[in-house]
Amino acid sequence: MNSPGPTRDAIVATARESIARGSKSFAAASRLFDPATRERAWLLYAWCRRCDDIADGQDHGHGMTEVDDPHARLASMRAMTDAALAGEAVGDPAFDALRIVAAECRIPPAWAHDLLDGFALDADGWRPRSEDDLYRYCYHVAGAVGLMMAVVMGVDPDDHATLDRACDLGLAFQLANIARDLDEDARAGRCYLPGDWLAEAGIVPGALLDLRNRPALAGLGARLATRAELYEASARGGTPALAFRSAWAVLAAAGIYGDIARNVRREGVGALDRRVTTSKAGKLGWIARSLGQTAGRGRYAGEPRPLGLWTRPR
Repeated sequence: MNSPGPTRDAIVATARESIARGSKSFAAASRLFDPATRERAWLLYAWCRRCDDIADGQDHGHGMTEVDDPHARLASMRAMTDAALAGEAVGDPAFDALRIVAAECRIPPAWAHDLLDGFALDADGWRPRSEDDLYRYCYHVAGAVGLMMAVVMGVDPDDHATLDRACDLGLAFQLANIARDLDEDARAGRCYLPGDWLAEAGIVPGALLDLRNRPALAGLGARLATRAELYEASARGGTPALAFRSAWAVLAAAGIYGDIARNVRREGVGALDRRVTTSKAGKLGWIARSLGQTAGRGRYAGEPRPLGLWTRPR
C-alpha cells in the first residue's frame, strides 16, 4: 500500500521556509496578506524559487553557477510543471505547491509556461540586443509571476488593466535584480544589458569584468534602476483593485524592493563589489509607510497607465 504524500499543511510549511531563506524582502511583505492569500503566495513563490534554483544550480538564490546541462534541467522543469498543472502529485514539494495553488486559484497555465520560456532563453544563451528585448525577458521571468500573483490575490484573469500593473511590478523587481547582480551574472557567463546600451557605453560584451569598465558598468546599473522606478510607480496604479491587505503587501514589496534599485544607483561602482540589500529597519519603514499609502490608494483609481511603458503580450 502506497503511503499518502505530504499534506497541504506540510507543503505550505516547506513553502514558508523557502521564502524565508530565499527572499527576506518578499517574506516580510507576505506577512501583510490575509492568511489564505499568504499561504498561496508562499506556495507560488516556492515553485518559482525552485525553478530558478534548478536552472542556475543554486540554493534559494545563492551560489549561482554556470551549469553544463541547462536544456536537461529545463526539460525536467517542464515535465514536473505540466504534471502539477494537470493535478498530479509530483513528489517535489515546490512543484506540488504549484499543483495546489494553481488548482485553488485557477491560474492560467499559459503564464506558468511563460515563466519557463524565460528559463529557456537562458538555456539557449540568449542575450538582449535592445531595450525591448530586455523587457520581453523580464516579462518571462518576472512579469508572468506578477500575473499569477495577481490572480492569487483575487484579480480576474480578464481584468487586463489591473494585470498590466501587476506585470509592471514584476518588471520593476526584475530590473532591480539585474541592476544588483551585474557582477554576479557576468561571473556566471550571463549579461542582461541590451547590446545597444553596451555599445553606447563602449563596453565589449565579453569584457564586463574588466576593471576599466567598472564606472561605465555602474552607469548602466543606474540606468536599469531608473527604469525599475518607472515600472514600480506604474504598478501602484493597480492597487485600488486589490483588497486592503493585498494592496498593503504589494505597496510594501514595491517600496522594499524598489530600495534595492535606488541603493544600486546611489552606491555607483560600490554596488558592483557587494550584493545590495535593504536593511531590516528599511523593510519595517516601508511596511509602516505603505499602510498609509494603502488607505489612500483610491487616488490611483482611474489613473491611466503611463505612456511609453513596454506592454506585455496577450
